[in-house]
Amino acid sequence: MDNNRLRSITLDDVRGAHKMLSGVARITAMETSRHLSSLVGAPVHLKCENLQRTGSFKIRGAYVRIAGLRPEERAAGVVAASAGNHAQGVALAASLLGVRSTVFMPMGAPLPKVAATRDYGAEVRLHGTVVDETLRAAIAYAERTGAVFIHPFDHPDIIAGQGTVGLEVLEQCPEVRTVVVGVGGGGLVAGMAVAIKALRPDVRVVGVQAAGAAAYPPSLAAGRPIALGSVATMADGIMVGRPGDVPFALVKELVDDVVTVSEDDLSSALLLCLERAKLVVEPAGASSVAALLAAPRSLEGPVVAVLSGGNVDPLLMQRILRHGMSAAGRYLSLRLRLTDRPGALAGLLSTLSEADANVLDISHMRTDPRLGLTEAEVEVHLETKGPEHRAVVATVLEDAGYRVIG
Repeated sequence: MDNNRLRSITLDDVRGAHKMLSGVARITAMETSRHLSSLVGAPVHLKCENLQRTGSFKIRGAYVRIAGLRPEERAAGVVAASAGNHAQGVALAASLLGVRSTVFMPMGAPLPKVAATRDYGAEVRLHGTVVDETLRAAIAYAERTGAVFIHPFDHPDIIAGQGTVGLEVLEQCPEVRTVVVGVGGGGLVAGMAVAIKALRPDVRVVGVQAAGAAAYPPSLAAGRPIALGSVATMADGIMVGRPGDVPFALVKELVDDVVTVSEDDLSSALLLCLERAKLVVEPAGASSVAALLAAPRSLEGPVVAVLSGGNVDPLLMQRILRHGMSAAGRYLSLRLRLTDRPGALAGLLSTLSEADANVLDISHMRTDPRLGLTEAEVEVHLETKGPEHRAVVATVLEDAGYRVIG
């Protein structure tokens, strides 16, 4: 095992990384959210790493790690495995430093992410159907060729680079009381906690994991990294089954709490970022906002929520937005029985129009053994204005004599 990988990480390491990243990584914007502030009852600010180069914070750690390689290591090139953000961070960092890079990605990786990784200068090799298979292929390539494997989170240089986000948070929002950040393997939250706790030990650092990929709570309870049997979440950027050894030790020591959020919380948070903040954020990047929505009065303000990334496949975005609108009570699906006569369907649509419900999709069935001779069944999908409007629509239909069966 690389002994350098086990060395401790200090504020000086993060400050050194910050100097190294000058002119490389952007100092991303800090935006105030009036909507979230009203929910939390205190000022809420969004640290927009979704607007970072390559669309996430990953360029920070990747650049510091590759820049720290010895000349002979640089000559051998670097290799990484990733489905998206780390791939792009490594590709750009290596390109900026004149180092050859090879990135292994799953065969099902979204085409925009594959294309972006190639555009940033990496040779992309598609291998495996899940990231674990891709990771094994990258490690085997490193052993075979001598290329340096760049881990996404389990190395001090990576963590020091990610920790520079914490320095910027304290500079941009010196009055901050709570920092909320998404957690996968733990590199970002660990690095930020090193910087924040060294300079402002009074600031509370809260990590957020998707409930379907929450390896940190059981690991912290056990006092050691525990691997989950399976992981499943739309937030692929934090879908990690086992904490990294290096970040785990720092999270255990410095992070005040790690909470979990549901898939509904994540999709609602993504929708909120898009509608209210006009920011495109991927599910993992929106996990900090999801935590605020799930328990808005549990955090002392001012609060800084880190939007860690914005790389989301358009097709996935479409599905997530529909899910988010449903979770927010803005979709309503109904099945109704009508009398099978001319004008019945037009009458239903007229009633829905009077209720100010927007029809997204409708199916009209007249030939089903379950139906009576004079009956028809209609399934209709509606867009509403929220839970209260959903109730209004249901009441209007009942008052008009329609029988809702599901």
